Amino acid sequence: MRKAVVTGASSGIGNAIAQRLLQLGYSVIGVSRNISPSSIQNENFHAIKTDLSSQKELQSLCDKLKKEKIFLLIHSAGFGVFQPHEELSPQTIIDMTYVNLTAPMLLTNALLRELKEQNGYLININSIEALRSSKFSGVYSATKTGLKAFGDALFEETRKSGLSITNINPDMTESSFYDSLQFSTSQKEDEKLFASDIADAVEHILTMRKGAVVSEYTVRSLKFAIVKKKL
Repeated sequence: MRKAVVTGASSGIGNAIAQRLLQLGYSVIGVSRNISPSSIQNENFHAIKTDLSSQKELQSLCDKLKKEKIFLLIHSAGFGVFQPHEELSPQTIIDMTYVNLTAPMLLTNALLRELKEQNGYLININSIEALRSSKFSGVYSATKTGLKAFGDALFEETRKSGLSITNINPDMTESSFYDSLQFSTSQKEDEKLFASDIADAVEHILTMRKGAVVSEYTVRSLKFAIVKKKL
């Protein structure tokens, strides 16, 4: 049974992807600071509770995963704070950069040799913000643009191996990502994405002929709307 690692697997896009992989016959290691074995009821699901903003905990995770034969690594963990840049606290900037960009680079560093030997897959769940510039999104956009650039560079670097690398750039997707923000997705189904849409994209990538790679996968809602929350 092939092993997959999915960060951010406790909720939202990461959770939907982890459940889809289990349906496809993978053994899934789910990583999150809020995860537990009961997060997904499946004998092939294994939870590792890790705060990806902690250098110590992240290094421990890398050491654990190096002992596994990982076929698929999906970076789905991430968070955003959207404010004028001068209003962001230094710690928020540090944590956002670490979780969204540094952690994926370090995990990939730890597992890349095994992924190449397994002829496996590396998938970055980026954001539509990796492709555009939005106000109040400087740090978040920088981390997602950086993750995309990292994936693009690794794609070129590893093309002589059997590793497939894909950047997925979702538009606004209904999830707990917006719980602490001042805006959210629309209530109308054609004005937002669902986490299952991103899981569909992952399944598509994994079921294609191995000789073909979708290096860039952008998923957008048919229409667009944003809902501002009442303070």
